[in-house]
Amino acid sequence: MISDDSDQFNPQDPRPADAGKPSKSEKRRAARQLATQALYQRHMAKTSLNEIEAQFRVDNDFSAADASYFHDILHGVPANLPEIDAALSPCLDLAIEELDPVELAVLRLSTWELLKRVDVPYRVVINEGIELAKVYGSTDGHKFVNGVLDKLAPRLREAEVKAYKR
Repeated sequence: MISDDSDQFNPQDPRPADAGKPSKSEKRRAARQLATQALYQRHMAKTSLNEIEAQFRVDNDFSAADASYFHDILHGVPANLPEIDAALSPCLDLAIEELDPVELAVLRLSTWELLKRVDVPYRVVINEGIELAKVYGSTDGHKFVNGVLDKLAPRLREAEVKAYKR
């Protein structure tokens, strides 16, 4: 006789086969978290992107992260830095060089997403930037990041922002 314990096979089990595996959005969030750390390291240590990527792949568990998205961010932000900083500057009260390095990494990552990843809704970009700042930034860094991204999104995604606010 088979018991009714939950650890026994049950062909009627309503849980999907991939239950417990991270969703696409969770994998992207993990990729953003790793990329924030990597961009911070790049900014502080001036280490090459390939060295940072290799180190992060050895030192971190990428099973919960979208490794391809991590790669895209890590290489996309530095490759587009002049465009990113030019977009950010008008939304800042400080010079870019005066920003906290963690918040700068978050803002650059989020700006890159607004500029280059139009498949990611602007509201998701803002929310993810705020969450990254809460985890890695200073005490009120998330408020600063929120304010900057709220100014930046309508500049970079005008039609999308207007369509949402209707």
